[in-house]
Amino acid sequence: MLDCRVSRFYAPHRFCSSLCRYAGLSVAPMSEQPSPWLSDRVAGVILAGGRNSRMGGLDKAFLRVDGTTVFARTLDLLRRCFPQVLVVSNSPEKYACFSVEVTRDELRGVGPLGGLHAGLGRIRTPYAFVTACDMPFLRTEPIRFLVSCLRDQEAIVPRWGGDIEPLHALYAASLRPRIETAVAEGATALREFLPQVKAEYVAEAAMSEVAGAEESFRNVNTPEEAARFAVRLGG
Repeated sequence: MLDCRVSRFYAPHRFCSSLCRYAGLSVAPMSEQPSPWLSDRVAGVILAGGRNSRMGGLDKAFLRVDGTTVFARTLDLLRRCFPQVLVVSNSPEKYACFSVEVTRDELRGVGPLGGLHAGLGRIRTPYAFVTACDMPFLRTEPIRFLVSCLRDQEAIVPRWGGDIEPLHALYAASLRPRIETAVAEGATALREFLPQVKAEYVAEAAMSEVAGAEESFRNVNTPEEAARFAVRLGG
């Protein structure tokens, strides 16, 4: 005969506990493994297609910090943050040894805006964290902070140094067709597209409270900046 005196069973944490209380049962939630990612809703995208004109033609992706290339450092960090990481570059052969997905621009001649468009077309998540190879000292904490702000925005862009940082930002995959429209209407830069987006701009005062923000936003675009931050120009 079924013993109806049993009053304890295991159920997922999200099980409707009110039903259990109504039935006079106690619920012992099943243990749930925490996600290893900052978010399962976000992929990492590295834009590696710049012309490097201010660096005298040297590829910023392969500048070195403490013996490691900027690209390798960025890739490693994003792989620890997100379930998918991809690279946008029109020279995919440069990244063949990194075992990473690489896609090319579809919209040419519009710089990072075209890179964003290409990346959003390949991610398997609703959002992408997008960065480039001119921030050699990226830290996890500022990225985590931006991800924690995510609700239903189309973009989350931090402010720093009196300006915005659109290449250390989150973008919705749903923006891809609107980028195509904007380019068709004459937009040639990411900053020209952003006013059309439901974006949240995170105040510099808020970002300055986040550990690692100052290091993360150190841009290296010239040999002088590289020298200032001890970034090696050679191989």
